[in-house]
Amino acid sequence: MNRDFDVLVVGGGHAGVEAATAAARLGRRTAMVVLDPAAIGRMSCNPAIGGLAKGQLVREIDALGGEMGLVTDQTGIQFRMLNTSKGPAVRSPRAQCDRDAYNRAMVARVLGYANLTVVAGEAVALLANATGDAIAGVELRDGTRIAAPAVVLTTGTFLGGRLFAGEWESPGGRHGEAPAARISDSLRGFGIRLGRHKTGTPPRLSRASIDVSGLELQPGDDPPQPFSFRTERLEVQQLPCWLTRTTPATHALIRAHAHRSPMFQGRIKGTGPRYCPSVEDKVVRFADQDSHPVFLEPEGRDTDEIYPNGVSTSLPADVQLEFLRTIPGLEQVEMLRPGYAVEYDYILTEQIRGDLQVAALRGLFAAGQINGTSGYEEAAGQGLVAGLNAARFAQGLDPVVFDRATAYLGVMVDDLCRVNPTEPYRMFTSRAEFRLLLRSDNADRRLSLLGERLGLVGAAQADAVRQKEARINAARRWLDLQRQQGKSLTEWLRRPEIDLAAIAAMDPTFAAMQLSPAERSEVEAEVKYAGYIERQAMEVERLTRMEAKRIPAAFDYAGVVGLSNEARARLQQRRPLTLGEASRIAGVRQADVQLLLVMLAR
Repeated sequence: MNRDFDVLVVGGGHAGVEAATAAARLGRRTAMVVLDPAAIGRMSCNPAIGGLAKGQLVREIDALGGEMGLVTDQTGIQFRMLNTSKGPAVRSPRAQCDRDAYNRAMVARVLGYANLTVVAGEAVALLANATGDAIAGVELRDGTRIAAPAVVLTTGTFLGGRLFAGEWESPGGRHGEAPAARISDSLRGFGIRLGRHKTGTPPRLSRASIDVSGLELQPGDDPPQPFSFRTERLEVQQLPCWLTRTTPATHALIRAHAHRSPMFQGRIKGTGPRYCPSVEDKVVRFADQDSHPVFLEPEGRDTDEIYPNGVSTSLPADVQLEFLRTIPGLEQVEMLRPGYAVEYDYILTEQIRGDLQVAALRGLFAAGQINGTSGYEEAAGQGLVAGLNAARFAQGLDPVVFDRATAYLGVMVDDLCRVNPTEPYRMFTSRAEFRLLLRSDNADRRLSLLGERLGLVGAAQADAVRQKEARINAARRWLDLQRQQGKSLTEWLRRPEIDLAAIAAMDPTFAAMQLSPAERSEVEAEVKYAGYIERQAMEVERLTRMEAKRIPAAFDYAGVVGLSNEARARLQQRRPLTLGEASRIAGVRQADVQLLLVMLAR
């Protein structure tokens, strides 16, 4: 085969978009193989971006030059900062988007890349080199063979996908769209082990049939804060959402028909997401609860569709309509489309390395739900990491592995590589032990200059971060030097009741700092939490020393006398990139790590 491309991305969802555009930004000749080019970036479920910890991921993607934050700002219809009553470590941005506008904008962004080619077709087989240990390209259903030394699989729920609602069942990856059925067999042919996961979506409702007069209004923030660091200011007319709740009558109906759910019938074998269960699952598992929240969220400016967040279901369509009409505000509701569940294949992640390369086949990378995760943001973050490393692999460069102290991206990938997720993985702030360092407001300062060095970020974006860093550092120095009543302004600001507005009242020359509201927030966080930040920084230094110990690709684990048999087998299978990654593999003991450390020192 001819070397047609440097990087080949299979799939055009959120992971595929960030993988392909990252590789293209790095100058690699990139192809994206999709079933339908018009579906690039389509939102399968809720048309919302961000949320708790997910917002941090999107800010990190943006800091590395990614697309998700920019398109969210371009197409958002409501913006909110969550957890504003809590500390800065757990505050996260969230935006409701116009579903169709987001899809169109993302298609335009992808097609705007000069060295990114979109290929319409279904990938049905992976192609290996003559020795069978490295990827060589993919074969399409029509027999076309596309060659590339690096391939990124971002198949989402389409990999062996099957849809369910009541007694109805059909192959599919999304409503009205066929699955990618044959690529699973190709993966198994290379000895790659697969599991099954399940997710679901709620019915879609007609806005005209909903009475919101008695419901709790959920407005956006005023002023709205943008997602992208590259968006200076949002000029947007925000749309409201509403909050209602299920009732005892809702739960009684669901319990009476739970036996008709394919989940309870045992027809769905895959495990669903613990933190976003179906409404029938919630009713059965939490029998002591007589009410659950339901958020009514518009799907766009020019559509009548409402997304009822909180009632994902795979019950029969007639039961769905019946229980919906027991919910306040929905007594006369019309259902535009019933909800359904989708079951799909994923790669058992003990086979994935820290650069998101599949250990069994050099040059094969995976990102998104194929790695056992859920959510647009988790998928997009993995896509960026996989696209970056696929491009570097094609160039013969060392991989880039984000560590847990640098980014939520590092936390997520490390979590996935360490333990096979028994359920779809979702990011939470509680998963990040250094979350005070990994705030959503400082993602650009943490990552953009690294992105510039890697080639992901342009000079203009990096220069803006340097200027921001200079302003924040100048403000910190000024606070240290200015004194009031025998104390520095830094000492005053550390008091819980004192904020920068109070500091400005104490010393009007503070206005000369010319900080933006976001920069003021960062200065406050760094001053008030300085002691905690210093302690976390010391722990990070210890972690960094461990992570920095690279393990050569051809390292001979069989030659390490004293390694446990389980550790040797798992290390040979996974081929970890660093000693830190090796230390977190299940079955590798601390004594094994010490032996490796000695051998690496030699």
